[in-house]
Amino acid sequence: MSKIIPTTQEQGEWPERWKTLDHGIRVGRYIDREFLDLEFEKLWSKTWQVAARVDAIPDVNDFITYDIGDQSVFLVRTSEDSIKAYHNVCPHRGTALTLDQGSFEHGNIICPFHGWRWNTEGENQYVLERHEFRGGKLCNSDVALKSLPCEEYAGFVFINFDRDCGPFEEYIAPVKKLLDDCIIKDMRHYWWKKIPVPSNWKAAQEAFFEGYHVPATHPQLETAAADFIYGETIEEEYEAYGHHSVDYESFANGHGRFYAGRASNYQGNVKRFGPDKDPVDAMADRLQLLVDGMDAQVLQHDVDLLRSLRGKLGEDDNLGAEYVKVLYSDAAKVNRPMPEAKPEILSQWGGMIYLFPNVLVFPQAGNAMIYRAMPDPEDPNKGTFEIFSTRTLPEDAPRERATCEVVTEPNSPDQVYLIPRQDLGNLERIQKGLRSKSMRQIWLASHNEKLILNMHQELDKYVQSP
Repeated sequence: MSKIIPTTQEQGEWPERWKTLDHGIRVGRYIDREFLDLEFEKLWSKTWQVAARVDAIPDVNDFITYDIGDQSVFLVRTSEDSIKAYHNVCPHRGTALTLDQGSFEHGNIICPFHGWRWNTEGENQYVLERHEFRGGKLCNSDVALKSLPCEEYAGFVFINFDRDCGPFEEYIAPVKKLLDDCIIKDMRHYWWKKIPVPSNWKAAQEAFFEGYHVPATHPQLETAAADFIYGETIEEEYEAYGHHSVDYESFANGHGRFYAGRASNYQGNVKRFGPDKDPVDAMADRLQLLVDGMDAQVLQHDVDLLRSLRGKLGEDDNLGAEYVKVLYSDAAKVNRPMPEAKPEILSQWGGMIYLFPNVLVFPQAGNAMIYRAMPDPEDPNKGTFEIFSTRTLPEDAPRERATCEVVTEPNSPDQVYLIPRQDLGNLERIQKGLRSKSMRQIWLASHNEKLILNMHQELDKYVQSP
């Protein structure tokens, strides 16, 4: 990965415009090309990172390409239970062996330039005119493919460019129980989109590190708070949207999460829907907004099941508990995996689990929406944002291979749902503002935005390392 580091850093000084503060972040971290290069040199080359979902390579010999900065890797399923990662390069003349996604016919990895060949274990099997190389003494081991540390976990494939990296188990430990409890490993492909964004990769993902933005960005989801914010005057605090509605928890290794800090819909909290509306319809109408605006986390079948409770609840019945019962009963009929219906797991539904450095998981019953923010190889003001919609399926359902739809018009309702259009629509404004000469830092709320600070503090451990 290319390395361009300012003179001040070479002299042992950390530039003021790159500092992480107790109450904010200096803007140079988002807009300076030199900082982007430093991230490629010291973060992406050293950290565990998600290279793919396992659904992208479900069958033996399937492969997918992962690019980060100027480095390229391909992942290949070598057996039903094994996946390997290799540097995407032919050791002869440097040709990239893969460009996108596909399958190696008969398990043969063949360079399209001169026909050199390897098996999926990375062992060389053929060199055209071998006697011409190294005085006729070229060994298979001389030109074996170079592998990388690779781990499959929770439906993800993680890689690390550093062969001396720390154990994956230590990296994932702070969030392992959360991922296990929400059965992320059982989630299967529904849809996957890749969207170009006009912002730094960190700004893109930080838009989802908190629920603080929901009333202003998604007024259809929090109508009372939105009416208050966009009202003619504001004379007092909107107490109903106090910080106790969402709890945030920072973990070691830069990970974190947010979750329901008070009783969620699934635990019977329907008071905010008002006394004049049937609680089933009120809750279903709100969830329908998530279906129509996202088609991830909450799916149409989930809402249909909720509406099936209309007219069936007694005065003492808890709507959230009854909804959970019907969800689980429906799943049991078709042998569809579901997380345990424990309060601590229910509280995570509608929340987020963050995997440092760039993956966010939003679990909900037997579904999960997943985000991945990727840096542009050369421009700190650009990035790529990926959305994966996943859900569990009946145990006998065939496994569909995940393929990516590349979005060409991010503002088009035909290509991007309303809720991500609202979210991603802020990013151009954010990146434009970060470049203002009047802007030295962003300010961070101590509660609602604590995950952002935790992420940058972990990032500092990499970029400021010797």
